[in-house]
Amino acid sequence: MTKTVRLTMAQALTRFLSRQMTEIDGRNVPIFGGVWAIFGHGNVAGVGEALYQVRDELPTFRAHNEQAMVHAAIAYGKANFRRRFMAATTSIGPGALNMVTAAALAHVNRLPVLLLPGDVFANRLPDPVLQQAEDFSDGTASVNDCFRPVSRYFDRITRPEQIIPALNRAMQVLTDPAECGPVTLSLCQDVQAEAYDYPESLFAERVWTPRRLRPDRHELAAAVAALKGAKKPLVIAGGGVLYSQASGELAKLVQGAGIPVCETQGGKSSLPDDHPLNMAAVGVTGTSAANRLAEEADVVLAVGTRLQDFTTGSWALFKNAGRTIIGLNTQVFDAGKHWALPLVADAAEGLAELNAALKGWKAPTAWTDNALKGKTEWQAAAAKVTASTNAAYPSDAQVIGAVQRAMGSGVTLLHAAGGLPGELHKLWQAGAPGSYHAEYGFSTMGYEIAGGLGVKMAKPDQEVVVMVGDGSYLMLNSEIATSVMLGLKLTIVLLDNRGYGCINRLQMATGGANFNNLLKDARHEVMPDVDFAAHAASLGAVAEKVASIAELETALAKARGNDKTTVLVIDTDPLLSTEAGGHWWDVAVPEVSSRSEVNAARKAYEDKKQMQSIGD
Repeated sequence: MTKTVRLTMAQALTRFLSRQMTEIDGRNVPIFGGVWAIFGHGNVAGVGEALYQVRDELPTFRAHNEQAMVHAAIAYGKANFRRRFMAATTSIGPGALNMVTAAALAHVNRLPVLLLPGDVFANRLPDPVLQQAEDFSDGTASVNDCFRPVSRYFDRITRPEQIIPALNRAMQVLTDPAECGPVTLSLCQDVQAEAYDYPESLFAERVWTPRRLRPDRHELAAAVAALKGAKKPLVIAGGGVLYSQASGELAKLVQGAGIPVCETQGGKSSLPDDHPLNMAAVGVTGTSAANRLAEEADVVLAVGTRLQDFTTGSWALFKNAGRTIIGLNTQVFDAGKHWALPLVADAAEGLAELNAALKGWKAPTAWTDNALKGKTEWQAAAAKVTASTNAAYPSDAQVIGAVQRAMGSGVTLLHAAGGLPGELHKLWQAGAPGSYHAEYGFSTMGYEIAGGLGVKMAKPDQEVVVMVGDGSYLMLNSEIATSVMLGLKLTIVLLDNRGYGCINRLQMATGGANFNNLLKDARHEVMPDVDFAAHAASLGAVAEKVASIAELETALAKARGNDKTTVLVIDTDPLLSTEAGGHWWDVAVPEVSSRSEVNAARKAYEDKKQMQSIGD
């Protein structure tokens, strides 16, 4: 007879989570690093009480904003290369919906996070309860249905025994390299408190290890043949290289065969910046070295990338008409994009088998030498734009140079939306794998500080540097207080260009008038004068506004010795960006306008559209 234990559904959930393990460096550790929680009537009595019972095995962390706490959880999973992850729980209604943006971020970036929003009563007897949004035509609907399109797996728990198969499916998705992404278990608040006789076997310790899929022999043979026939081969390293921890295998391939490699935002730091064959960033925010090779390449080995438009220059970057793309990816959906030769496999396993099959083969020396020459030229151009300056309003690139000189490549650098991703992708000199942490898949403003907190939780001994613009800071800064409360030190460099400088530049580039982006161009009675240093200090941080690049470098050196989060503010120029490198990006320009600038931009746009490869 099956042994059982009587628990509430919420107690069964939290006990199960506390017993799931993974293997890191030869020892078993909890796969869940903890649970972020903001309690309300929809989860405090059920999930809240259950978390209290397991607080020593499964720590609970309190945040100030639901979206931010999920950002922190997602960053934790990314910093752990998806080997460990976190959960997040909220009440119903606004608390739950605040997590949807973060769920989409995790979905786009293929990152694991378990979302546990409270839901309406399954029995419907007290309907409508506080924070319940009623659908006049559907009695089964709740606001949590908004999670469906941004979850890899969604389930609504309306009976306590339903949590048993739901938890098994949740773990399968969270640990699967191809299906990985957010899981939402929507927890009806009355069911959270209902008891059931659960089998004790549900709570047995289980160790989850990454599935490492080896390539199909036919797909491998086709990929090897394509590479051996290449005169101008190129590797594009995406985030899958890092998630698979395949940097060593990638280095063997490029060194052995003399193939240059370039990196997407998600894949940057797959190889250290100083690796001679690392051409660094590719695409819209790419280096001249990488993009020149991408234009000429006849075979492109795309490893662990979803080939989004910033990587491919809106499919105008690859100009060799006879090119072949090889899609090495765990996910069939990504491996076969744009008529690629699919090589469905784990990145490390796939690269290892390619290495073995290509042993003794090398790319033409002229191609490799051409790449090395291009890298040298790019390094000279990058050094110029990142050099120190006495300008009252330095560029983002000059601030990046200061941070690089003061902090080195041994830190973990984190950023997200706005102009910084483009500049950092090109200019930051990353060190160890995972030391460059970008959220540019969904380009979510407000990710930066919360994400930095999650990275610091994953890497407590690492110096974590967050670079953020004033617009993103004003959207979501509350987790500065959480970092101070938890004793998790961040160094935050806040670049104040007084508005949304990046999108203002795009507005100008498409012929638009300066309108509603910079604060001076937005409707106002009085110009805002935000004292960011005072604000950060009010949240408990060490804070300082610096007046120059030299002062910033001095302050950064001092920040290394601080024992809590430090925020350094510097004014920057909203109109300056690095002209070297880069590539066209498809942003539709109006066909008709009263502005001559827009009409001129439309003509240029139509000319550029001719570069796109239709159908591939």
